[in-house]
Amino acid sequence: MESSIDTQNLPKHVAIIMDGNGRWAKQRGKIRIFGHRNAINAVKSAIEACSDLQIPFLTLYAFSSENWNRPKDEVNGLMKLMIGTIEKEQKKLFENNIRLNAIGDLTKLPKDVYKTLMQLIESSKNNTKGTLTIALSYGSKQEIVQAMQQIAEQCKEGNLEPQDITEETVHKHLYTHNLPDVDLLIRTSGEYRISNFLLWQIAYAELFFSEVLWPDFTKKHFFEAIHHYQNRERRYGKTSEQLTT
Repeated sequence: MESSIDTQNLPKHVAIIMDGNGRWAKQRGKIRIFGHRNAINAVKSAIEACSDLQIPFLTLYAFSSENWNRPKDEVNGLMKLMIGTIEKEQKKLFENNIRLNAIGDLTKLPKDVYKTLMQLIESSKNNTKGTLTIALSYGSKQEIVQAMQQIAEQCKEGNLEPQDITEETVHKHLYTHNLPDVDLLIRTSGEYRISNFLLWQIAYAELFFSEVLWPDFTKKHFFEAIHHYQNRERRYGKTSEQLTT
């Protein structure tokens, strides 16, 4: 399937809502953390697929701001799994020349997770082949509110006039200020929701919903999403006729 992909028509930024770990575990009579552990291979597949196709930006929704409300044991298990995965996979990130980035209210993370994450972000900052962004303790509404507060403070201090606020002004105050907008958003597990993820950044993204539970997601499924993207006409508010003239 990869060979049939048009390499001249690829998304620059792919974002994925990784959903279905709990259901995958339940189907096997296991607790939810078992699904999270087995989801790591799917993460690797997505990273490898982006590397194969030279897609420079991949953003993964790993832990939402609402996920803090989940059972404490599950949250603790997720955090331990996260720090272990970060430490285990850092060598591969360097081998593939990938820079690690993180977005969200990172101050809420446990100190050991935060420290390990910051160390890897710092050490990989000069890698140039791709950027892997992990959304942790992330909520898009929260992100936009925070951006509005910062812009309002600038207006209050006399450094910005309200009529001078543009889309670029807002973009500069988002967690994703160093990333391009999303071209393709993938959600697994058959759910048809955005779940408070990158609401500003997906304004013109193509959406692909897969029935596959995240731990079963492979490069084949990623390439399927790319084919779907390439069969879409991205008009950005224009008509089809305008795009061909």
